[in-house]
Amino acid sequence: MVHIVVDSGCDVSKEVIEGENCKLTHVPLNLQIDDTVYVDDENLDLTKYLEHMESSKNAVKTSAPSPSLFMEEFKTGDSIFVVTLSGKLSATYQSAVSAKDMYIEEYGEKFIHVFDSLTAVIGEGIIAIKIAELAKKGMSAIDIKEQVAEFMKNMHTVFILDKFDNLVKTGRVSPYIAKLATVLNIKPVCIASEGTIKMVDKARGYSKAVAKMIQFIKEYAPDIESRTVGITHVAAYEKAVALKEDLMTQLRAKNVIIQECRGVTTTYANRGAVMVAF
Repeated sequence: MVHIVVDSGCDVSKEVIEGENCKLTHVPLNLQIDDTVYVDDENLDLTKYLEHMESSKNAVKTSAPSPSLFMEEFKTGDSIFVVTLSGKLSATYQSAVSAKDMYIEEYGEKFIHVFDSLTAVIGEGIIAIKIAELAKKGMSAIDIKEQVAEFMKNMHTVFILDKFDNLVKTGRVSPYIAKLATVLNIKPVCIASEGTIKMVDKARGYSKAVAKMIQFIKEYAPDIESRTVGITHVAAYEKAVALKEDLMTQLRAKNVIIQECRGVTTTYANRGAVMVAF
């Protein structure tokens, strides 16, 4: 059995991944607002968490899972694939690599490969989906590793956010981009590129920003009809559905999935955000 281990920055559910020979496990990050610590697992009440975050004047603090949490998951499965948040955004990649070394030292050799996604959110999810697709075809672990590494070279994550508050507070995005959104009412269209956030276009108003996003997807994924496209959102299901319809009608995308953001993504993307990975 192939065991895919992701951190909770990965916004894809078990139902999308799991099959007869494939398992998915989320290893949670911790999220702290003021003096309250939340574990980003299936028990997190996202509605209450978002309300607490929006009412607090302080930036949310996040902490990576310990190596021991990853190491425990390595005990299940014949082959282990780990997909983490970008190493430039979080310490989860290094934690997973340390866990691999610790596991092999204690229990002996086993196939464990850690992918630094160089992205986050549904981008991590698309990588996990790709691993699962290849595993379900009966492909060897080595071949899966090589094909996924090649796949990641042409993968993109693009998003539109309503707010950049926490990204600015934590130094993960330029204050200039945030100023465009909050002061000038301009919607930046951003990508996660090699682990950092960059603006690729901008428009006045959400609808025009979506048009820019779709143009970006069309340019960078001429083979979109054969790809799995993932959409994730923060309390913006209607936006996500409308975006899916646009992708299907304008770009003829066939396989489009919608997922709700977990706690980590909610923290940085804020209410109203929509993200696309392909």
